[in-house]
Amino acid sequence: MYQLIVIDLDGTMLNRYGEITKKTKEVVKKCISKGVNIVLASGRPMDSIKAIAKEIGSETYLIAGNGALVYDIKNDKILYENFMKKEKVLEIIKICEENSIAYNVYTEKTILTPNLKYNVLYYYKENLKKEENKKTNISIVENMYEYVKNADKEKFLKITICDKNSSIFHAIIKKLKDINEIDVLEVSHMSKKVIKQGTEEIPVEYFYTEITADKVDKWYAVKFLMEKLELTQDEVMAIGDNLNDKKMIENAGMGIAMKGSTPEIRGLAQYITDTNDQDGVAKVLEKYVL
Repeated sequence: MYQLIVIDLDGTMLNRYGEITKKTKEVVKKCISKGVNIVLASGRPMDSIKAIAKEIGSETYLIAGNGALVYDIKNDKILYENFMKKEKVLEIIKICEENSIAYNVYTEKTILTPNLKYNVLYYYKENLKKEENKKTNISIVENMYEYVKNADKEKFLKITICDKNSSIFHAIIKKLKDINEIDVLEVSHMSKKVIKQGTEEIPVEYFYTEITADKVDKWYAVKFLMEKLELTQDEVMAIGDNLNDKKMIENAGMGIAMKGSTPEIRGLAQYITDTNDQDGVAKVLEKYVL
């Protein structure tokens, strides 16, 4: 019996419109009623994930910033953290600004952005359909370098870098890899999302990478929860679709990949479920848990 099921959000539990279908919600709630710990693990900030956890009835833990933070929902307490150093954040901002490449800085609760483009545009449009207490916090910052430099209380989860042009994107990645004490997610494919605007569907496509402090990974956060809950790997299931899910899919007792996952992730998984648009999470939970 799986006691801990860790589920990614974008591309996994959420469909292409950033929504959880009625079926998936019902199946997840049934698993929780059986005493299974359903933990959401995402690159999103804490409050964005917390709103989704509430929607599915998960009241135990969540993992934010790709493993930079583990949060106890019930007791409103951060249990584990591995944030980026401010000087590293500033170094990356400088490179992005000098090369005119889009980037966003994620704090524990907010996405800081110079403008609404790519992934943040998607979250912004997603917010328009949500109640106020379920929105992802987005703050447009005119001078990011100065803002971060003078921020005394902010904690930095990660930085996301995006561009439509493959050669520009990979040239920046090469520069970023020269910086020590950070981890640059190796991504070679385009992110593809869809924004609903009335009856129109607008595709949003871009190359992206995520930068965190060194040794940040969803799997390290999962291991922390395993120790806390006194569980073995055989009692853990992990479901994801992208390279930031790689280690948890590889190491969990049961690693599940979505049908639309990157080839490398599908190759590591023990089972491949349906796509995020076809209730893949619900189907795998019905098969192995219910």
